[in-house]
Amino acid sequence: MAGELKIGLRGEASTRVTEDNTALAYGSGGARVFATPAMIGLMEKAALSSVDPLLEPGQVTVGIRVDVEHLAATPVGMEVVATSELVEIDGRRLVFKVEARDEHELIGRGTHERFIVDGERFLSRAAAKLKSTS
Repeated sequence: MAGELKIGLRGEASTRVTEDNTALAYGSGGARVFATPAMIGLMEKAALSSVDPLLEPGQVTVGIRVDVEHLAATPVGMEVVATSELVEIDGRRLVFKVEARDEHELIGRGTHERFIVDGERFLSRAAAKLKSTS
């Protein structure tokens, strides 16, 4: 398994708030501000960016848990940066501390868990669902 993974690994991902990632566009609210689902996705991207390059060939990580607070609204036009820090490794389960900031303040924080899986087997199991519903 991924021997290079270690506590303290950090990741980062950023995006600009556009009409496409507002709460209104996501259907998660009625305001033209950065959507909570978009913030969570950015936090996940930060976390996976830190560990995916270190995995063995064929392995990927999948998100299994998110526990975050969305603390402040960010309007269209501002940049948002999400950061992650790997704080726990329990076998194939990885736990990250995540935060998101806009150009003005901290807008979100919490924890995110990912699980290391065999990519091919994972996709095969998902595809099998299609066969069982036909």
